[in-house]
Amino acid sequence: MIGSQALTADLTPADFPAADLVQPKLVTFKAPDGLTIHGQLFLPSTPGRHPAIVFDHGGPVRQMLAGFHYMDAYTFLYEENQYLTNLGFVVLSINYRSGIMYGHDFRNPPKCCWWGSSEYQDVLAGARMLQKRPDVNSNRIGIYGLSYGGLLTALALSRNSDIFKAGADIAGVHNWVYDIDAGVGKPVGTMEQRLVAYEASPVATLDRWTSPVLVSQGDDDRNVPFAEGVDIVTRLRDRGVHVETLVFPNETHENQVWADLVHRYETVADFLKRMLM
Repeated sequence: MIGSQALTADLTPADFPAADLVQPKLVTFKAPDGLTIHGQLFLPSTPGRHPAIVFDHGGPVRQMLAGFHYMDAYTFLYEENQYLTNLGFVVLSINYRSGIMYGHDFRNPPKCCWWGSSEYQDVLAGARMLQKRPDVNSNRIGIYGLSYGGLLTALALSRNSDIFKAGADIAGVHNWVYDIDAGVGKPVGTMEQRLVAYEASPVATLDRWTSPVLVSQGDDDRNVPFAEGVDIVTRLRDRGVHVETLVFPNETHENQVWADLVHRYETVADFLKRMLM
């Protein structure tokens, strides 16, 4: 008889920084329309008031967990949230409306996405919650996200630069009409629908965007047209907004090359640290 051995016994490297991981706290808060929103709150181990980061997942048909995710892209983002917490940020990861696992009505809310961006109120409510915490410096709140999280990051900066002082927009949508015309999303048939889609986009409130932003995208993105990033960067620079860019040649939506993934998330953390600390 050979005996037994755990299949995962040798999968964790000896130098894995397990002691540096924090256990996210499960939190809930109310959106302005009364809907209960769930999230995970990452708290640094050091005392005092900290800068804070709102993180928005992509999809939007996703949810973040209080641990390593079953999808690799969201495991990397969970690890980024852990890294930001180690740097001294309070991080709030929000499971905003239109995501999975909170019921049919939560998954299919009125006026979400290009029909009105109703999910943005959940992001704003999360920031309001952070502002009330005694361990958060309410004047140093930032935001970041990938894909649909990039869209919500851009919405936050364009609508509420008074609250969100910096953001990292990774492969985000900035103009729903452009994306729909490019074959992303459902067709828009009338001028009225196109106006609704435009007003749900970050470009509609660009005149209120004053906070600095990092815009990152792969130039072979198959989900969001690369022209989206070029367009928003050009518009913001024309308005005198501080913009930094990180473009990955031959990379797709979420980055496939490990070195590119590390470079992206190190750059995001460095940018948020420089802007908010």
